[in-house]
Amino acid sequence: MFAYVATAFTVHVSWSDVLASTFVPRILWDRAFILMLVAVLGTTISPYLFLWQASLEVEERRIKERRKEAPLKSGSASVRRRFEPIVIDTWIGMALSNIVGFFIIVTTAATLHAHGVRNIGSAAEAAEALRPFAGPLAFLLFALGIVGTGLLAIPALAGSAAYAIAETFGWNGSLGLGLQRAPRFYLVVATATLIGCIGAVIPVDPIAMLVWSAVVNGIVAVPLMVGMMMVVTSRKIMGKFAASRLLAMFGWAATGLMGAIVAALLLTSVTG
Repeated sequence: MFAYVATAFTVHVSWSDVLASTFVPRILWDRAFILMLVAVLGTTISPYLFLWQASLEVEERRIKERRKEAPLKSGSASVRRRFEPIVIDTWIGMALSNIVGFFIIVTTAATLHAHGVRNIGSAAEAAEALRPFAGPLAFLLFALGIVGTGLLAIPALAGSAAYAIAETFGWNGSLGLGLQRAPRFYLVVATATLIGCIGAVIPVDPIAMLVWSAVVNGIVAVPLMVGMMMVVTSRKIMGKFAASRLLAMFGWAATGLMGAIVAALLLTSVTG
């Protein structure tokens, strides 16, 4: 992933234009433009990440409770200390993902788009963005990146689907349980993985599949974000752990932005 960062400093990039377009973007009332905007947001605010993160945190709490650690209580002096690793992990993850995402956009714009490549139909074409930095090893480097991110994505994607379905139907579901104790949970994991494998071999444009899956994520994220914000801002549910006013303001702003962009997509799709 960081090869994109290195490539951006290998090719000619007008950084003044990059900064201007970053902070003052040119918004087009065009279906194709808004579709890609929803896709970008869908890869950033993906519903499966909410489920995966929440499930893992709950599992960690259960493990600690089995070790006889004191439960989290409002006003406890140890609360801040226990939340610090989660906060640090979240900030580092957000920073790295956004930095890499930013440089992927800059690098592909300065290499592919600048030379007339407007539609990417295969991994080989996408890998050409790294050629100024990696030369003939560009495809190998891109392939290693795809395999690496794929190995990271499989447990998150399949696991989040399994957690969501298990919680919906009240099944035993946890990666901390053995196969005999949670057979239906692991059946969902296996099924989701198998569907992903089938999608990789059927004659469907993989790039288009990625884009449309991101669009679906962006659309589905809106009601999920509304529900999440209603929960985390509720004093009745969260007590003293409810989101602060500042956090709630940013959360509702992000939710409103996602909703407005998805509504714009639906409107432009209807009006043409």
